Amino acid sequence: MAVFKVEGGHRLSGSITPQGAKNEALQILCAVLLTRERVVVHNVPAILDILNLIELLRRMGVVVEQLGEESYAFTARDIDFDYLRSEDYRLRGTKLRGSVMLVGPMLARFGVGFIPKPGGDKIGRRRLDTHFLGFQKLGAQLNFDPNAEFYSVEAKGGLKGTYMLLDEASVTGTANIVMAAVMAKGRTTIYNAACEPYLQQLCRMLVRMGARIEGIGSNLLTIDGVDELGGTEHTMLPDMIEIGSFIGMAAMNRSELTIKDVSFENLGIIPAQFARLGIRFEQRGDDIYIPQQDHYSIETFMDGSIMTIADAPWPGLTPDLLSIFLVAATQAKGAVLIHQKMFESRLFFVDRLITMGAQIVLCDPHRAMVIGHDQNQRLRATRMSSPDIRAGVALLIAAMSAEGTSVIQNIDQIDRGYKDIEKRLNAIGAKITRIEE
Repeated sequence: MAVFKVEGGHRLSGSITPQGAKNEALQILCAVLLTRERVVVHNVPAILDILNLIELLRRMGVVVEQLGEESYAFTARDIDFDYLRSEDYRLRGTKLRGSVMLVGPMLARFGVGFIPKPGGDKIGRRRLDTHFLGFQKLGAQLNFDPNAEFYSVEAKGGLKGTYMLLDEASVTGTANIVMAAVMAKGRTTIYNAACEPYLQQLCRMLVRMGARIEGIGSNLLTIDGVDELGGTEHTMLPDMIEIGSFIGMAAMNRSELTIKDVSFENLGIIPAQFARLGIRFEQRGDDIYIPQQDHYSIETFMDGSIMTIADAPWPGLTPDLLSIFLVAATQAKGAVLIHQKMFESRLFFVDRLITMGAQIVLCDPHRAMVIGHDQNQRLRATRMSSPDIRAGVALLIAAMSAEGTSVIQNIDQIDRGYKDIEKRLNAIGAKITRIEE
């Protein structure tokens, strides 16, 4: 099994370009099932989760053409429904959290969808109620085999538009329901819809394919169903989670770094939240320039109370970046409370940071208090394991700044979300080696 051997203490310099957005790609690639015509997609990140989804589509019967390193064409004329009932489909779908978004397009176009209970990160309970309640509102029937952990959804009389108020502003749930509703008969109104930039991208792509969607960018979507959709061409946004990871990495390693082509207008509150940690940066066109900072100080609230950084639905802070904020805070001056509201196990990786010498108090499964070292005491190298994608990168950043050589196991989790991460970071001065143990 591969591990990362990380020699800490090396400052970074130069520029780095973020990959295409993972979370957008999962939605966009599932949407190719909505049409029998050719769909061309650019800036597709070559990461494990996306490559697994592309292979799954291929085995389902989608014709996949690789047009370049980051460009693909997909033609879903016919789907192999026998394969959808196979053990291979069950095993592959189980390994991939985003596979649940295959159901909406299949239900819209074919009236039936099959999916095993999806896998993904081990970050606590991630329920699918929003997805299936939305399908049921549209007139579909849900069947679940608890022994095989296999879902099937069927709309015998076709989907019918309706009003629905989502129980939570789930990004994948909203995407799945939107993809089902674009071919439902009549009008569908979705209130409390997620409105992240990646969901906006999906909606705009569907409109180019012939869908009729109003309210894009808001939490109230109105969709008038159409009989069929056509082909299109689409380019992914840069990955905001990777951009945030690089900002935290530069500050933690006291490095001067330029992050290229970030689509700044789609980063929302992310830059401002890093500024609250005292991390300086400049917007230069569509790039972010981060100067070398030997020290950065966490702000307090106006009344002098300790800063809290918490996740929230868009336009709030994405939960995928809280692990990066937490690790960057370990070398800041001051204290901050990190409040992870959405997932009850996502902060449990802090025990590795505490072993490295970080001053962190885990208050409960959702909150951690971080007291920064102000770069006066470097973290200690250690051997650790990556529990999920985002915590894995946070640990990698910690190891890059630590004194000595660390070993990170279970790096398949990191590969699921970050393309060639060690090669790209080594190109700007890191010392990371992938080895087999």
